[in-house]
This record gives sequence, structure tokens and C-alpha cells, in this order.
Amino acid sequence: MSGPKRRKVDSECRVFNKEWTTKYFFTEVRSTAVCLICQEAVAVFKEYNISRHFATKHANYASKQSTQERAATAQRLAANLQSQQNFFHRQTAIQESSTKVGLPLVMHRQYSLDISAQLLRTQGYVNGQWINAPSTFPVLDPATGEEIAKVADCGPAEAKLAVDAAYKAFYSWKQHTAKERSVLLRKWYDLLTLNKEDLAKLITFECGKPMKESLGEIAYAAGFLEWFSEEARRVYGDVVPSAAKDRRILLLKQPVGVASIITPWNFPSAMITRKVGAALAAGCTVVVKPAEDTPLSALALAELASQAGIPAGVFNVVPCSREKTPSVGTVLCTDPLVGKVSFTGSTATGKILLKLAADTVKRVSMELGGHAPFIVFDSADVDKAVAGAMNSKFRNSGQTCVCSNRFLVQSRIHDCFIEKLGKAMDAELRLGHGSDPNTTQGPLINVRASEKVEHQVMDAVSRGAKVLRGGKRLDGSFHQPTLLADVTTEMLCTREETFGPLLPVIRFSTEEEALAIANASHVGLAGYFFSQDVSQIWRVAENLEVGMVGVNEGLLSTPEASFGGVKQSGLGREGSKYGIEEYLDVKYMCFGGLTP
Repeated sequence: MSGPKRRKVDSECRVFNKEWTTKYFFTEVRSTAVCLICQEAVAVFKEYNISRHFATKHANYASKQSTQERAATAQRLAANLQSQQNFFHRQTAIQESSTKVGLPLVMHRQYSLDISAQLLRTQGYVNGQWINAPSTFPVLDPATGEEIAKVADCGPAEAKLAVDAAYKAFYSWKQHTAKERSVLLRKWYDLLTLNKEDLAKLITFECGKPMKESLGEIAYAAGFLEWFSEEARRVYGDVVPSAAKDRRILLLKQPVGVASIITPWNFPSAMITRKVGAALAAGCTVVVKPAEDTPLSALALAELASQAGIPAGVFNVVPCSREKTPSVGTVLCTDPLVGKVSFTGSTATGKILLKLAADTVKRVSMELGGHAPFIVFDSADVDKAVAGAMNSKFRNSGQTCVCSNRFLVQSRIHDCFIEKLGKAMDAELRLGHGSDPNTTQGPLINVRASEKVEHQVMDAVSRGAKVLRGGKRLDGSFHQPTLLADVTTEMLCTREETFGPLLPVIRFSTEEEALAIANASHVGLAGYFFSQDVSQIWRVAENLEVGMVGVNEGLLSTPEASFGGVKQSGLGREGSKYGIEEYLDVKYMCFGGLTP
């Protein structure tokens, strides 16, 4: 079967059930490319309105069978059509039932990425030039499994080129005045805002977010460039009174040098601008290694940086596959020309990078894993707490480092909270492709992520938890938003970060009990609680062992505030006036020999 014909059949033959997809076979009779079972299935799909779902892998036996064998295979598969039609009847019933609770199992249309060709970049970006690599790797739409693009698979050699280019550019970039750097960052901000629709589409297709959330991320990402364009002119040193009359003491702030920026997939634009905005404002140059799942957003930012006039070598991007990530990461964390490493990702990976950076004693910023508690006290406004829980848990399908993982609800309002939360989930959550305007819950980033949520649900149920909503892993990387009751601290979902749409509720009796459960974690990034008792608000806010606290609020990230955690959730702070300090060294200058 020819490539175009095969792709056409593939585009039509997507269905939810794995059992069905294993029955696809291609055949070729008398040199005419056909797929009898698929052709028949297309008609069935249309009749029962169950067409175009996740990409399936068909077994092509044409090259291994004789003409007679291929003909026999086609006849046998066609004869099985009736039983498959029965299967579609069952799936239709499931779909109709599921749609009532806002969890459609099948997407009914194809989606294509339609953006400006200038922003769909697939090469590395080094020293102001777009470069190829010896090989490429695919970027997939997590909702469908379809390939969006092939991107240059940069390796250690390309990473070294980028570091060298950044090091060379550093000596001219740091000589730019603070105002000059500010103006360029502002131009970059303006271009992000101007191209927000296309940038948001990139996020939706490579990350899976609903379009509304992707637009929100672009606004958030642009906000960091705006903020640090202003902070660039507020890097102040100090003049310190001296004990000696013939001396003057000055404390100067200077950029640390080349910064390696290693970012995650869940905020593919904002995590770059939050780090790079501060670095460039301080006078540093950067090499960005984006996550292998989401390199297209980083490369689009590079294109806009170029358009903004940011000089060659100041901003470099080296995309790479999962296989090459360790070797590229080693270069970025060990090269002696690199002065700073900033990483957002898992605690386990952060520890590896810390060890690599330790050999050359580099400055590091680590924004690592979280396991946020969400506490609802008896005095809380339950409606506001439910709204806060929905925002905190289900944004990006639960795939944020600050999303709530453990929900603790005090006994007196426990049942009321659970009931209202379940109704809110029914009313507000809709699964689908992020390009569909009705979608509020996209896929998880990959199948591994969905399997992790499934494993936590199964563990909780086996230990006595009750599934009140959802609970099922769907095909591909989708998982139903899930509400669990009767959860205990022995369950896996309360002991490790989920990164998915799972909401486990623990009942508690006293404030002391809630704090003990909330603080019983080796990480401490964010925490949330709802209360109308002013004294309790102060007590709990001060005693929660986290770097950020949301009081009667489920969303807390903003460029103006510091972002970072305690314990094993990381080192340093991003955003706010403190974010730029991570890219500055303090130099003490003693000016002596003065005549009093």
C-alpha cells in the first residue's frame, strides 16, 4: 500500500478499543491497494458516529504473504465484520452513557496544526543560526499519537557549540546597558503577545492542553518577559559604611555568565521565559534544552527572540530526544564555561544534575517535585473551596508541579464538600482534544503518565478507597478525572506525586492532625487551605512546610511573586525581584588610600 493511501486509511481507522485495533490487516490483491476490513469499518464508523480516534498501528502482512494468502486474509477479515459491528453497537452505548457525565470516549474529528510557517521551527538554534543535527526525532500530539514534526536531535557536539557561542556572546551582552537589555526583552514580550494564538496552538498540539489554558500560558510566559524587562533596570548594589576613614566599601552585582536552562514539558513556554527572562535581564547568556516532548514551543520562542533583535549567541536552543538527553545534560552541567544551571523537573533528576554541577561548583537553581496538600477546614466557605479544588487539581489535567495532590477535609463539612465537588466535576470537566472549544481536560503527556494514575487508583481501591467519579484509564494517554473517598495515608496516591487528574480525599478531625499529614512529605513546594478563622489562617500558613501557600485560593503563580519550595522541592527562587538574583554574583570592592 502506498504511503499516501496508507496514511488516508490510517486517518479514517481510529477507534477506542484495543481489541478492535489488533484486527486490522492490510492486504493487496491484484496490485490494487485495499484494506477490506478498514473500508468496511469506515462505513460502520460513520453509521455509529465513532470515527477518528487515537492512532493505531496496523500490521501489514502484504510483504510476507502470497497473493492467494492475502486474498484469503481479506475474505476472512471481511467475514468477521458482523461481529465487529456488534462491538460498535456496544461502544456506542458506552459512549452515550459516558457523554452524560462529560467523559466522551471518542473524538469525532481530525485536528491539524495550522500556524505561521515562521514559528514552526524544527532545527536547533545556535549562535543566531538554525542548525541541523545528524538525526531527528518525532514530536507527537499526545491526544492522538500522531506525529506533528521531526525535530533536529542535537547531541553533545551541538550542545558544546551552543555553550561556546553563549560564552563568546556573554562578553558583549554583559556590556549592554540595563536599559538596552530592557528594551530588547520588551520587544520579545510584544512579539509573544502579537503571536499568542499560534504559540498557544503549539502548546495544545505538543503538550495537550485545552486551547484556553494554552492561551493562559502564553500570557503567563509573556508576563515574565515584561516583568524582567522592568527588573533589568533595578539591579542595585550597595555602598556600605566603612570602619576606616580612608576606605570606601562597595558591593557590586554582576552576571554569573553562561546559564544552562533545562525545562519541563508541562509549561513549555512559561518555564523558559521565567528563567531566561531573569538571566538575560541580569546580563547572562543561555543555552536552553527543552523537554523532548515539547521542543516546538522553545524553537518558536527562539524565532521571536531573533525577530526582537536579541544578539546571536545570547539565546540558544538545543532540542534532543529522550535517548540523547543524558549526554546533552552532562555537557550543560559539567562544561567549565557554564556558570549556572537552572532546572525544573523531578526531584530524582534534579539530584543527578546537582551531582554533575558539583564537580565544577556551579551556581544552581532547582525547582523540583511537589506533593501539595489542600486542606478544607470546618470554617471554610465550601463553595469557594470546591472552586479552588477544581482550579488547583484539574488545570492541565493535574500535570502541574503546584497542583494539589492530597485533599484533607474536616469531618463536619466532609460530606458536603464531596457532594458539591462531584457535581462540579460532572458539570465542568470534558475530555477531548485541546483544539476542541468544549474540551476542559486534555490527555496526559504520554501513556506512561496515564499508567501511573491508573496504578495509583488501583492501589487506593485495593486498600479500601471508593471511586465516586471516573476511575478509568482510557485509550492512549487519556484518563478520566477521578474522585476518591475514604482515602488513607497508607495509599500510594498520598505518598507520591500523581501528576494526573486524580483527587483523593482524606477525612480529618483536628487542625493538628491536618498539619501532621500535610507536612509528612520529603518535598514542600506548594500548599493550600481554606478557612475563615483569622487566627487559624496565621497558624496554618506559618506551620505548613512549603515554599508557597494559597489561602482561600487555588491558583497562586504570578510573575510578581517568588516561586520555589523547601525540603527536596528545590533550591532558589524564580520570578519576583528575587528571581534575577539567582543570575547575579556579588563582588566586594574595597576602595582604599583615600584622603579623609
